[in-house]
Amino acid sequence: MKIGNFKIIAFTHKSAAFDQISKLHQQEDLLKENLQLIRKNFGVSELMFLSTCNRLEFLLVTSSKIDTAFLSDFFKMYDPGLQMEDITWATENVCVYEGELAVKHLLNVASSLDSLVIGEREIITQVRNAYDLSNKWNLSGDMIRLIVKHTIETAKRVYTETNVARNPVSVVSLAYRKLRELHVKLNARFILIGAGITNTNMARYLKKHGFNDFTVFNRTLANAQKLATELSGEAHPLSDLINYKNGFDVIVTCTGASSSIISKPIYEALTAGEKGKKIVIDLAVPNDLDDEVLKLYNIHFIAVNNLQEIAKNNLHEREKELTKCNEIIGEGLSKILQILKTRKVELAMIEIPKKIKEIHHTAINEVFAKDMENLDQQSKEVLNKILSYVEKKYISMPMKMAKDILLGNSQ
Repeated sequence: MKIGNFKIIAFTHKSAAFDQISKLHQQEDLLKENLQLIRKNFGVSELMFLSTCNRLEFLLVTSSKIDTAFLSDFFKMYDPGLQMEDITWATENVCVYEGELAVKHLLNVASSLDSLVIGEREIITQVRNAYDLSNKWNLSGDMIRLIVKHTIETAKRVYTETNVARNPVSVVSLAYRKLRELHVKLNARFILIGAGITNTNMARYLKKHGFNDFTVFNRTLANAQKLATELSGEAHPLSDLINYKNGFDVIVTCTGASSSIISKPIYEALTAGEKGKKIVIDLAVPNDLDDEVLKLYNIHFIAVNNLQEIAKNNLHEREKELTKCNEIIGEGLSKILQILKTRKVELAMIEIPKKIKEIHHTAINEVFAKDMENLDQQSKEVLNKILSYVEKKYISMPMKMAKDILLGNSQ
């Protein structure tokens, strides 16, 4: 368990535009298959994939050197459909972190210090969900488990012990703020396309502030029904979008589609012949709304990339908290490194108890077998008790002493 083998391949809003990152997003069924192929064929013992609206990251445990050749082959296997120009762009614009720098980067990500909006809490849930999925797909292992577990603990400290998350301004709340600036009436008709975390949070925000007319579309109808029930609204499968004829005032869309889903014919059908200016809040990457629709119709468009300037102001407001945040992250980093060092010792010594038990068994049943035959039953039991006692002490005490010495705790 070498810390230098923990590496992160990352695309974030700091190093790439949203539309560029969006080219690397995949459907879940293809993602699972391709990630499993990467783990099998790239000398990667553990793998975790983190995808949000403005980042795409791969957490790896590997001794392989992450150079241009590795990255090129990696992206080809991750998405065989990528064009050569896309792969070249990816290898030139990716950020690679290794060892302690990789752990610190993940700590900054989970604590929202690397987010588009500093202090947004969604990211900690996204990190946890990403780990759960990688674990479900049998991609992750002991090292990523320990790093993610203690990263989340550190991120929770950042949120509770500093003001960085006080009155947080997430992408959802930024979008809502922009919406309220348009003086939308509380009886406005909302169409929600997608029932994932982002749209669910947005819907709850809207309901909390008094909006009450919701229609939910989602690829999986059961998920649409679940959200619609919470909102006292209607639910429809995504395939019925073009057949919806009740009109709308605001569309809020956020799906995992790899290309736009609101085409000109679908948008025209959704308007039901209404000519007034509509509002579309598109929180998907890539955008769910086709560019052609923006050119042809009178729309007030709110998208993730529209929120960057507000995010910059948000960063300025929270700068005074960053010193305390960085102190907590530094403590978290030290703790994780110590935990990994301890775990490395544990793994190195894991065979000792087994070997000692084997010696015990061999002594009784082979080396001193004849001597044991000359003992009565009570003597055998006493001898076994003595040996078992010595065995336990011999396992626990030397292992503790060895740990102390190897971890630098002994004088």
